[in-house]
Amino acid sequence: MIRTELKIRSNTPIADSTYEMIFDAPAGLTGNFRPGQFINIRLEGFFLRRPISLCDWTDDTISIIYKTVGKGTEEMSRLEAGAAPEVLLPLGNGYCCDSEEIGERPLLAGGGAGVPPMYALCRELIAGGARPTVLLGFRTAGEVFYVNRFEEMEADLIVTTEDGSRGEKGFVTDVMGELDYSSVFACGPEGMLKAVDEAADRDCPGWFSFEERMGCGFGACMGCSCRTKYGDKRICREGPVLSRREIIW
Repeated sequence: MIRTELKIRSNTPIADSTYEMIFDAPAGLTGNFRPGQFINIRLEGFFLRRPISLCDWTDDTISIIYKTVGKGTEEMSRLEAGAAPEVLLPLGNGYCCDSEEIGERPLLAGGGAGVPPMYALCRELIAGGARPTVLLGFRTAGEVFYVNRFEEMEADLIVTTEDGSRGEKGFVTDVMGELDYSSVFACGPEGMLKAVDEAADRDCPGWFSFEERMGCGFGACMGCSCRTKYGDKRICREGPVLSRREIIW
């Protein structure tokens, strides 16, 4: 874990109540990042930091995507280029990218704010020789983002919206039965993760990233524990990614 200040390069809206923030990254900082990890951002005037999933990174940039859902993220949306908030990073354990364990046809399901970590994961899996199918779920067309970015990677892409205003009408689980896949990855609200687990083949390996309120973000406060077959695990430390086979719903 590194504690540092990151200078904001840009902070722009990309969909309804959704922003993309790009930071300048010091040399060598992103070399050990893994898809599924997150950063914890300190905001002036707020006691708790805001945990946000990593979306993408290069040698000199770090990208995150966030929704404005409260006072903290509203404050984030007002930060301008040149500001340099203090952050902790990279946090969490990230997704499994072992090609032998995931197989050739992984399925990636992201719901709303759970879409961003699917981008880095998709890129990593394609680089490893896999051909992912990506399911992106949103409530309505106005919330859809990053479709063109996934298409640029030539991923097999399916978009769903609850109201049918774009792509398939319904939820990501409504189309899972039509697909063949060797493993399943997901990120989104717990209700969505549980639905994906119920829709997936019982023998299919999977890894789910949980969204949870966090106090410290690095395992000291025990405020974000989750029940598993191996005891309680901290979402911020042993997670946010947990193996499908260990989760107790």
